[in-house]
Amino acid sequence: MSEQMSKEDMVKEAVEEAKAKAAGETAKADGSGENGAGAEGADTASETANTAENGANPAGNDADAQGNEADGDNASDMEADGEEQQEEVSGEEGNPKAEKKKLFGKKNKKDKKDEKIDELTDRLTRQMAEFDNFRKRTEKEKTQMYEIGAKDIIEKILPVVDNFERGLASMNEEEKETPFAEGMEKIYKQLMTTLEAIGVKPIEAVGQEFNPDFHNAVMHVEDEELGENIIAEEFQKGYVYRDSVVRHSMVKVAN
Repeated sequence: MSEQMSKEDMVKEAVEEAKAKAAGETAKADGSGENGAGAEGADTASETANTAENGANPAGNDADAQGNEADGDNASDMEADGEEQQEEVSGEEGNPKAEKKKLFGKKNKKDKKDEKIDELTDRLTRQMAEFDNFRKRTEKEKTQMYEIGAKDIIEKILPVVDNFERGLASMNEEEKETPFAEGMEKIYKQLMTTLEAIGVKPIEAVGQEFNPDFHNAVMHVEDEELGENIIAEEFQKGYVYRDSVVRHSMVKVAN
């Protein structure tokens, strides 16, 4: 390195001396001939300087070549690092544990507004269902209370109907033609029409098969003309209000 630096110093000194000589010759020369000679001297000095610089450049070129080799080594190291990173990524993709972590990762939490909306919607649905059940239960209770009250009133009216029927049955043909008997019969028919309009109907008994849901057997008789468990006689008429029995029929059953 010391030899190279000395050569460079020598070249620089030679170039400076050539330039100084060229400048001196140019200043001393007079006329066109002298100017031409000075120019030729200057050109010769510049060429000498360039030749010396080119001779000194091989050392610099060697240093550049070594730097380029170092850059190549760094590039190869970077390529090796990139390949290792790709292998690591490919290994993670093929690893089932990594995939499970992605699949079973934490879900995004809902927004507080969405949670509040869901809570209020659920509460409203429950309250509507409870109100619907309450409404149905209340309507059923009202219907039952109405039927209980109506049955109680009908049960109290039935003895009056029984008395009308007994009074009309006790009259003979002559008495039935009197104005009093005709008025009684008309009142009885009106009462029965009113009861029938609200859903009260008499239970059929005589000639029907005995049914404990509608009939109350108080007597038993053997009669070959009648079939088994056939009602032979009715002592007290029974009534039903809609689908429920208000009073059972009091009957006599044959066989």
